[in-house]
Amino acid sequence: MLFIGAHVSAAGGVEYTPKRANEIGCNCLQIFSGSPRVWQKPKLESHNINKFFSEREKYGVLSVFTHAIYLVNLASDKSELVDKSVAALKYDMKFDAWLNGSGVIVHLGSHQGRGWEAVRVQLAVLIKEIIAASPQESTFLIENSAGQNGKIGSNLDEIRWLLDKVNSLQLGWCFDTCHAFATGYSLGGTLQAAESNNFHSESALRAIERLGLWSTLRCIHVNDSRDEFGSLRDRHANLGEGNIPQEELKYFLNNPQIKPLPLLLEVPGFDKKGPGAQNVRLLKQLLED
Repeated sequence: MLFIGAHVSAAGGVEYTPKRANEIGCNCLQIFSGSPRVWQKPKLESHNINKFFSEREKYGVLSVFTHAIYLVNLASDKSELVDKSVAALKYDMKFDAWLNGSGVIVHLGSHQGRGWEAVRVQLAVLIKEIIAASPQESTFLIENSAGQNGKIGSNLDEIRWLLDKVNSLQLGWCFDTCHAFATGYSLGGTLQAAESNNFHSESALRAIERLGLWSTLRCIHVNDSRDEFGSLRDRHANLGEGNIPQEELKYFLNNPQIKPLPLLLEVPGFDKKGPGAQNVRLLKQLLED
């Protein structure tokens, strides 16, 4: 069985999301727990959890992921921003557990020019704090970044370091195809030469294998890229409309350790309204033998 998902709107309440996912051909979904651009969160008790569970069963939704808000920066040197980020992530971890979810997908933030070495211990300490304060059923998932403006996680070695330092069964990671392509990881079986000083000397699959990251990889964000290989820019495109060669994306997605994972679309949509049925069909075509 394939686990095909997309980011869907939770407008009106989380109870409407299973139907929205089903209508575009998905059996998995990703949502925000509130507005992604403000700190304020609704009370957990305000979510219609019972209705959500009945709708989830009705529409056969197998996996549910929560995406953390974009304001989070656990690498900041500003204490107020760090405190707000930690509080938001603790909320999302509780939300994830309430939904019987599969994890909270997190952009860790930016070192803002200070460098990875200067912020990595702070990141590990804060992730430990968040997990310690969260239900055991919740999972914190680090997402690889496109590398722009000092964003953490563009190098998969950084994710490996954090996994080792935190050393928790509640910590895993999410791989984004657009972000990897933008930071210079080839998705195919061969290497390209990125016009960037930040490109990697191995393909994404080889890096995952070298770093022993298979066991902690929980899901894949399947997105095309509006920008060139090695651009360090995080701009998603609809499948087939971007710069990722489709044969490379197909090669990556059909890897026997990738294909069984939840594959989640975060594309703009051909109607500019987010992932829709056409992108879902294109994803399924890429997975055909």
